Amino acid sequence: MKRIVMGALALFATSFAEAALSPSERKMAAAIDASQARDIALLQRLVDQNSGTRNFEGVRAVAAMMQAELKPLGFTVRWVPMPETGRAGHLLAEHTGRGKHILLIGHMDTVFEKDSPFQKFVRRGDTVEGPGVSDMKGGLVVMVSALRAMKQAGTLDRADIRIVLSGDEESAGRPVALARHDMIEAGKWADAALEFEGLAQDHGKDVGSIARRGSITWTLTTTGRTGHSAGIFNKDEGFGANYELARIIDRFRRELHEPHLTYSVGIMLGGVTATPSSKTEEAVGGTAQGKANIIAAQGFATGDIRALSNKQAKRVMAKMRAIVANHLPGTGGRVSFSEGYPAMAPTEGSRALLAQLNQVNRDLGLSPMGELDPMKRGAGDIAFVAPYTSGLVGTGAAGDGAHAIGETADLTSFPRQEKRAAILMTRLSRERSAKP
Repeated sequence: MKRIVMGALALFATSFAEAALSPSERKMAAAIDASQARDIALLQRLVDQNSGTRNFEGVRAVAAMMQAELKPLGFTVRWVPMPETGRAGHLLAEHTGRGKHILLIGHMDTVFEKDSPFQKFVRRGDTVEGPGVSDMKGGLVVMVSALRAMKQAGTLDRADIRIVLSGDEESAGRPVALARHDMIEAGKWADAALEFEGLAQDHGKDVGSIARRGSITWTLTTTGRTGHSAGIFNKDEGFGANYELARIIDRFRRELHEPHLTYSVGIMLGGVTATPSSKTEEAVGGTAQGKANIIAAQGFATGDIRALSNKQAKRVMAKMRAIVANHLPGTGGRVSFSEGYPAMAPTEGSRALLAQLNQVNRDLGLSPMGELDPMKRGAGDIAFVAPYTSGLVGTGAAGDGAHAIGETADLTSFPRQEKRAAILMTRLSRERSAKP
């Protein structure tokens, strides 16, 4: 009897929640429930197509799949090649309507290149495994399914939407100003931006995300006077490049700490010679040569800074430069910084957008979503538009193990996220735009 009563209460709660939806919103929810087999089939096609950032042909193939989904919905779609940045390019789509200007952001590339052993889609019940399945080909499917449901319910007709899908989010082309020009211009146009990367979850509960820390790579080189180790520390030979490298790194550790800031050291080399395999932020190794009785002449280290605001990042870089400049006797050093990814600091506008999403949650009978701690989210494309518009991060699929072999996505999260996105975009499209 208790089980029957609980079931009846659950059914009543669901029916009550659905009553808060308009007829068109209920139609979207039903369309999404009916589209799951189609969505999973699209996800498999996207995942089985390798689109590592440097697989330009693969990125273009994913773009062609997305174009085939968007054009029938009434979007004007164009491919923008990016040979000047050393990357494949981006896909831009536009649907002209009324109401608030809505920007949808995503990316088509993954960290898994053509030589990765991780290449294929595998389903195990409600869990699917594959390269980029949650970061972020699952998000591409959520985006398409939500827009398709809007089309079926007639709510897409009035929506003013632009879509920017980058082909190089996992390793942005240079110069970044050119690589993200179209996205930044779309951000200036937009009243609201939704980034379809993975849904954040905390202790099994869906969480809203309105901030992303930036990511800047730093590179440090040190120099010293090489010679016999018996002379180290004297005024002629000095301390050597390795002691200078150690001094700087240890002062970073002790003196840079701030809330919401991390600063890592990824690679260190030192010796008579220290040669990284690359002089860019993508260095993955190198060689160092020397002997126990020879003073080191060259040192090298690289790592990253992740800050919650661009102001914080600038302050930390200034501290790092000051630490480096205070050389040990007989040594030298220099630190440089990549263009990197900017930060997306939390704003009241983004909190208001999350509040609107939580109204959608209430109307769907879902739990409200709190704010994710920004320390739990990495850098992403939406930060490039954050100075110009409010935004939500993580409107894509839930998953686990992003950037690692065995990456998974949770299929049960797809209809939930698709309904949230479709209803939120529909409601935003009924509001007046604040942009010309």
